[in-house]
Amino acid sequence: MQKSNHSPIPLTSTTAQHPADPPTRHVDAPPPTSALPRREELVAGLNQDLAREYQAIISYVIYSQVLRGAEFMNIAAELKKHAAEELQHALIVANQIDYLGGTPATEPQPVRTSTEARAMLEFDLENETETIRQYRARVLQCEALGEYATGEHIREILVQEQDHLIALATALGRPAPAIAQEPAPPAHRFPKPVAV
Repeated sequence: MQKSNHSPIPLTSTTAQHPADPPTRHVDAPPPTSALPRREELVAGLNQDLAREYQAIISYVIYSQVLRGAEFMNIAAELKKHAAEELQHALIVANQIDYLGGTPATEPQPVRTSTEARAMLEFDLENETETIRQYRARVLQCEALGEYATGEHIREILVQEQDHLIALATALGRPAPAIAQEPAPPAHRFPKPVAV
């Protein structure tokens, strides 16, 4: 098979080891997933963040309606507000995913429920802690890519997420947990894109 200098490299080729041997087919391996462009990795991370926002919306809607007992009435009202704020976060994150050329995720992270009010609040506190940790990493990733406006949107969301964390910890009668920030992994180590 003759190649001109201007033709693209074929994905498959045939060669014969010996004139009597049948041709052997070689297929070029696809590039490793770690070679994804960094912008795609940011989109993948934002899609995971979006799935957590969906989870938070569902959790807050359910928990605000099923919390029982005088000690939880104030936090139940607060959770209704949190649900609306989480919806705004989801809209912002989805908009940034679209801006970056991605398609927003459609599935939430799993929602945990319980018949115990304290357990529900513990679930929310754990979720908010992880959300804050991930958004902090996302801000660093945005800055590394020069996506400063997207980073600013995430920072605004972080302020509200921290307020949610404080309200939940207060309702549980303890200080807000310290959130250890793992160093931001290099762009090639961010989560792989989710199939939509």
